[in-house]
Amino acid sequence: MFPLPIFTPEQVARVCENLEETGDIERLGRFLWSLPAAVPGSPGDALNRHESVMRARALVAFHGGNFEALYQILQSHRFTRESHAKLQALWLDAHYREAERMRGRPLGPVEKYRIRKKFPLPRTIWDGEQKTHCFKERTRSLLREWYLQDPYPNPSRKRHLAQATGLTPTQVGNWFKNRRQRDRAASAKNRLQQDPELLSGGGSLDCPAQDYSASPPQPLPRHLSSPKDSDCSSTGTGPRATDASTPEISVSSDSEFEP
Repeated sequence: MFPLPIFTPEQVARVCENLEETGDIERLGRFLWSLPAAVPGSPGDALNRHESVMRARALVAFHGGNFEALYQILQSHRFTRESHAKLQALWLDAHYREAERMRGRPLGPVEKYRIRKKFPLPRTIWDGEQKTHCFKERTRSLLREWYLQDPYPNPSRKRHLAQATGLTPTQVGNWFKNRRQRDRAASAKNRLQQDPELLSGGGSLDCPAQDYSASPPQPLPRHLSSPKDSDCSSTGTGPRATDASTPEISVSSDSEFEP
């Protein structure tokens, strides 16, 4: 164990930061173990006031599978926003692993979503910003700005936007796809409101008008007579009647159940 005078608290914090950046968690753990115990009133207690040291202890506890110690560290020290993303990931991953250990199998997206609901982020590692559909509002605002510029971003722009928002390119692509679907649904609804004849028999959203004056329509074979097998169904022998219901447009939620 190194005596504290050899390392000032600031120097200890710098060493922790360097080892964390290199990803050498084993060496980081040995270094933390060599420090004086953080007994209240002792010189080692001053280390608890350094965020880099507390973040390093959280990392070592996580990689060592000591999740109770991890939770205690994260809940007892108020971290700055710069550390939130990394520590939030540790909090969630630890709860995921505990649940997987109990179930004996990997968790699915819905199960991970339930875990996040059951174990919300503590305020010590959360800036308090509300999320909508699992995305923070400032992230959604940035996505909307890019969508207005280009609703069909290419892979390069998706990667760039993913880096800017902290999402994955797949999440960005899904958000744009869902937004386009919602816009198409809203556009179809507006057309119906502006032209009620589309529902009253004057036309159809999807089926072009056909001329029946030349010859009466021929009956369909039995296996094709169901309206479910035809895009444009007709009844009787007169002019075709337009279905009174609007086409069903599948709009998926933009919820992302990834951590």
